[in-house]
This record gives sequence, C-alpha cells and structure tokens, in this order.
Amino acid sequence: MSTEHGSPTLDDVARTAGVSRSTASRAVNGGERVSPEAQSAVDDAVARLGYAPNRAARSLVTRRTDSIALVVPEPDARILTDPFLAGVLRGVSEGLTGTELQLVLLLARPGERPGHIARYLRSGHVDGVIVASHHEGDQIEPELIRSRMPAVFVGRPFDTQSLRFVDVDNAAGGAVATARLVARGCRRIATITGPLDMTAALDRFDAWQRTLADAGLPAGAVAHGDFTVSGGAAAMEKILVTQPDVDGVFVASDLMATGALQVLREAGRRVPDDVALVGFDALGAERTTPRLTTVLQPVVEMVSAATSTLLDMVDGRPVPAEPQIFVPRLIEGQSA
Repeated sequence: MSTEHGSPTLDDVARTAGVSRSTASRAVNGGERVSPEAQSAVDDAVARLGYAPNRAARSLVTRRTDSIALVVPEPDARILTDPFLAGVLRGVSEGLTGTELQLVLLLARPGERPGHIARYLRSGHVDGVIVASHHEGDQIEPELIRSRMPAVFVGRPFDTQSLRFVDVDNAAGGAVATARLVARGCRRIATITGPLDMTAALDRFDAWQRTLADAGLPAGAVAHGDFTVSGGAAAMEKILVTQPDVDGVFVASDLMATGALQVLREAGRRVPDDVALVGFDALGAERTTPRLTTVLQPVVEMVSAATSTLLDMVDGRPVPAEPQIFVPRLIEGQSA
C-alpha cells in the first residue's frame, strides 16, 4: 500500500512501526544495533506499506552498492554465440537466485584499450566481481589485487597466490582427451589450441604434449585457434597442409572442433575413419555430425560455486583458501 502523499517513505515506515527514523533506517539497512522486537515491527511495516529503500541512499549507510559485476573480457558478440559464455551467464544468474543483488555485465569493446574494465571496477560501482574468459594482457588481475575488492575467477588466474578461483582440471581433461586418441590407435596426433594467453588453453596444450611423450609418440602439428568455429576451421586447414597424414586431433574446445569437422568433411576426410577428433567442453557436442567425443566441463556448476563464494566474501563470511577444482570426464561420441 502507499501513503496519501505517494510512495511510502522511511518516515512512514518509522511511524507505522512505532520506532524512531534512525532505528527504522538501521533495521532496513542490515539490522545493526536493532532489537529483535524493533526489527520485527519494521519488517512488518515495510511489508504492509510496500516500502522499497532508495539504493543510492542505502549505499551511503551500508557502503554497499548491492551490485556485483560479471566481467567477460571478450567482444559482446561472443556471449551470444559461445555456449561456454552463455553457461557462465546462466550460472551467475542461478547463483544470485534468492538475493536482491543486481548483476552488472561488463564486456570488452572492439578496439578498447586494455585496462578500461579494470578502471571501472576500481571506481567502486560494485561490491564484488566474477571474472570469466580472461586473458593475461587485460590488466584485470593486477587491478583487482591492488583494489582488494572481493573477486572470484572462473578459470585459473595467472596469480594463484593472491586471487580466488573455481576451475575444471584442464590438464587432466587434456590428458584424457589425448589418451583417448592414443588408445584408438592414432599415431600422428595434432592439436588445435585455444589462445595461449589464457591458462585453460595453456594447460590443455601442455597436457597434450605430456601425454604423447608418455606414450612414446612424437608431437604432431600445432595450430592455434581462438575458441571460435571459424578459428577452429582455419586451424584445421593449416594442419592439413603441415601434416597431411594426420590421423587424430585434440581440439581445445567444441566450437573449434565444429569448425574442424567442417574442414575435414570438405577435404574428403572421414571422421573417425581417417581422422579421429576429440573436443573439450561438452557444450553442444551432440549437435555435430558425427556426434563429438569430448571432455565435460561443468560450466554452470562451476559458475554457481564461484558466485556462492563471492557472496560469502562480500558478506564477510570466511571462505576456503583453496580453489574449488572440478574433475573432468570423457563424454563418448562418434568422432573418436
């Protein structure tokens, strides 16, 4: 309900609850130094009047913005086309269910200078940050360390001593994928990497190298991609030129594997008869022809865990110092 002079005010809440304005303010903004009886009366008055606190005024009292940022240092088109980034957004939304926190989405703009997003975060517009798909040169890590703002990374940051993160074991996943190709009998195994300024791509690439060495096999051709379909296609074209007798490929993401499959089909290479393929992510692999063999990365669960950790940090609750690492597993398809 509203009062006769419009939307209910804090004075209306105080009068209805039978408490002072200062007591009503403290009760609305967290209940510090408020008796249980007064808190109950104010809560009842807020519900009866339909009072909604002014966020700007509330932030002056609580020094909180009631907003968290999801930082994705990628062009905005990527979040609409990349199932990993879509899963990140879904995971954060699910993690905020039941809270009144607002989500601020920060994306990189084409041609934007490194550090723009970091400067926004430093200005105090949000209470905490979740970072996904970050690159070594985006300057976000050092800025967050200096600001001491609560932050959780989805994916291992380069500075693991100062920053908290949630991740899948990318090294184990890369090893599982490569071992699947070895077990199939592939002996000329190439790889399509992700951008090597990202820890996930580095870990998967290193695992490919180590697994081949452990199997006594030489490393095949290496082509670098960008976690996109077009990037995977271009990389596969390079591999067919540099190693035309390739019989197996570990592709560091399912999107790139989709592009690689297209190129192999156009080149007349049968999958898996001529060239076996294993991807990484298990995001949309069932829509490829043949259905992609891939490594599961539980994105939504990872991001929900990151969001829960961040909310604890923002509220001052203790959180484990150790990162939460999810175990990958092979999802059998028809491409390997």
